[in-house]
Amino acid sequence: MPKVGIVMGSDSDLKVMSKAASMLEKLGIDYEMTIISAHRMPDVFFEWAKAAEGKGIKVIIAGAGMAAHLPGMCAALFPMPVIGVPMSGKNLDGMDALYSIVQMPPGIPVATVAIDGGMNAAILAAKILAVSDDDILERLKAYSAEMKDTVQAKADRLKEVGYEEYLAGK
Repeated sequence: MPKVGIVMGSDSDLKVMSKAASMLEKLGIDYEMTIISAHRMPDVFFEWAKAAEGKGIKVIIAGAGMAAHLPGMCAALFPMPVIGVPMSGKNLDGMDALYSIVQMPPGIPVATVAIDGGMNAAILAAKILAVSDDDILERLKAYSAEMKDTVQAKADRLKEVGYEEYLAGK
């Protein structure tokens, strides 16, 4: 049963949203991913968002560019957390989407990550789920330790070879 729903308005968002899917897979969290345009197919979107809770989804990650209505509409219809991922765009480099997602009206919150921040959206979804799931919490702790070890290995290598050789070897 999926615990996270990943939804995007266009397949052009897939490059970013696939990072969310990959991170959820790494953390062992079930998800479903779909493409639904809130503007071009509002009836399908409405049905999907209203049915998400009944399918076991506990958190929605919604990616959107430009006017970025998808995350806010998810939050209006879905009673649990929604994380918005603003997409970089052609005209305003994603700032339009970012502002649209973070400026939700009172009572309709959307947690928002950085522009093109699909991976962080998945980690935030995992942290939300970890509040009531010790297995996910332990996997998050292991992931944090893995990140620490990776950075420490880089620091050790830099100290060992100096910055010029380090950069040449990268």
